[in-house]
Amino acid sequence: MGKLISLLPYSLRLAWLNLLRNGRRSALSILIITIAVFALTSAGGFGLYTYDSLKESTARDTGHLTLSQPGYFESDEEMPLSNGLSDTSELIRTMMKYDEVRGVQPRIDFTGLISNGVKSTIFMGTGVNDREFDMKVPFLDMRTGKTLTDITSSRYDAMEPEIMLGVDLAKNLNVSVGDWITLLATTSEGALNAFDFKVHGTYSTGVPELDKRQLYIHIDSAQELLLSEKVSTLSVFLFDTEKTAELHQRLDQELEAMSLDYDVEITPWQERAFFYNKVKDLYDLIFGVMGFVMGLVVFVALFNTMTMSVTERTREIGTLSALGSYPNEIIYSFLREAGLLAVIGVVLGAVMTALMTILLLVVDVQMPPPPGRTDGYPLNIYFSFELVAYAGVGVVCICLLAAYLSAKKGVKKPITEALIYV
Repeated sequence: MGKLISLLPYSLRLAWLNLLRNGRRSALSILIITIAVFALTSAGGFGLYTYDSLKESTARDTGHLTLSQPGYFESDEEMPLSNGLSDTSELIRTMMKYDEVRGVQPRIDFTGLISNGVKSTIFMGTGVNDREFDMKVPFLDMRTGKTLTDITSSRYDAMEPEIMLGVDLAKNLNVSVGDWITLLATTSEGALNAFDFKVHGTYSTGVPELDKRQLYIHIDSAQELLLSEKVSTLSVFLFDTEKTAELHQRLDQELEAMSLDYDVEITPWQERAFFYNKVKDLYDLIFGVMGFVMGLVVFVALFNTMTMSVTERTREIGTLSALGSYPNEIIYSFLREAGLLAVIGVVLGAVMTALMTILLLVVDVQMPPPPGRTDGYPLNIYFSFELVAYAGVGVVCICLLAAYLSAKKGVKKPITEALIYV
């Protein structure tokens, strides 16, 4: 330790030696700063993990970009698929030429009645193809059975069209994998149509209200049930979520140059991520209040420490002033001490956050289910150098402010009074 201290500039060595005058008080100040930095960076790291997880799950569910007719999400359709997209092959080819695009999946959204022959209830159906579930992994929680089979595969039996039910919907209807149910829906022409489907699997979205109503069928079966070749939307999935805005702009330009028979609107995932936006706003407010409280704690602790230090060294301050030291020079010496305390505390707090990040990767700690959901999730935090830098700069500024206010009051005392101060 002595060799390490000797490598520091003289002013910092002097500040370190002054801190050692009352090592217990200095250690307590460093501990308070360390805990504050650890709390801010670990809580912020948890927030970053939550944001990233919600962002990825939302984008995997809805698609990073969604192509639809203008106003599709703002108004209800008079008839199923009346606002749908037709002849989407050219659109799909255009989007698949981009290297950022992982896949383009057509979807059909519709509603109707589902029955087990005795009991009926309302459902919210989505027509998809089998690749849809490749995009959702690992955000699809299959409970029983399997996902939909490729309709072009030799394993698919056209006489037994498949369906996936939300786990609570299957429970309410008292059906399981292998049982048959009937879907009744309004066609695109306003008539009623009904098909029988074989339950191929059950899944959970984590949201009880969706699990009671949601189901998946193959998109070809949905078109046959609704008597239409249109699709509701095209969901564009990317390899990297961060490329969403860039590709959105490029696709806008591409679509303007295409001669389509209908207008197409591109909706990024953020505009459909209501849960993500609400959670982010809530966490931002919580972390803001938490940061303010932690900053106040650090300020009070450092102000108390520096005030006691200035009071104990009043005669020293008077002696330095009598020898010709300027008040600003004396204040700077206290600022260096406070800055050294802050830097040590920030480094230790960052190290604690890094160790906690590693520990949570090894130890499986489960968080309880959030409001409106049924499943918990693993507790993880991200270690962010940017977050550490922000917290560090904030703590250092608070410490310097506390030291400045304390030292400024001390150097204002007249020299004669300071020299005889007991």
